[in-house]
Amino acid sequence: MPLEKITFVTGNAGKLAEVQAILGKYIKIENHGLDLEEIQGSVEEVSAAKCRKAAEILKRPVLTEDTCLCFRALNGLPGPYIKWFLQGVGTEGLNKLLAGFEDKSAEAVCTFAFSEGPGCEPLIFQGRTEGRIVCPRGPAKFGWDPVFEYEGQTYAEMDKDKKNSVSHRYKALEKFRVFLETYDKKDES
Repeated sequence: MPLEKITFVTGNAGKLAEVQAILGKYIKIENHGLDLEEIQGSVEEVSAAKCRKAAEILKRPVLTEDTCLCFRALNGLPGPYIKWFLQGVGTEGLNKLLAGFEDKSAEAVCTFAFSEGPGCEPLIFQGRTEGRIVCPRGPAKFGWDPVFEYEGQTYAEMDKDKKNSVSHRYKALEKFRVFLETYDKKDES
């Protein structure tokens, strides 16, 4: 039976809007905001644990997401802890973290985890975008977008369509979309 809808577990309206814009034409996206405990570990471990817990609580197919921002000069930090770094020091502070380093390169990583429901092992879909950390530019509407530069523009300077065609989130969701095509066909064989 084809998967007709999925519950995206997030309390972040910006993430929900991006997921709906990128994936909404392929599958119905419902939303549920759960406050899920985040274990410490790799982004894959954190993503899978959150997805398992969400599927257990909601008892239906779920999609969860974790975003990392990895600074090369800091050996991948803040990584999966970017949310807490951003809350603590703001976008200007993220830029200042690299003040003493020549290397301003960074990698934005988005990891989606999908579970068919309780007891089903989550599948991981990851997208990565190489960029660099710069002084904040553009509107400060969504997370660390003003300090992450990709090919001369920060995510905040890009219009939504452009960002949604090059971002780490888009790349991960594109992998998930391809999976959905094969998922829908598995019942036909």
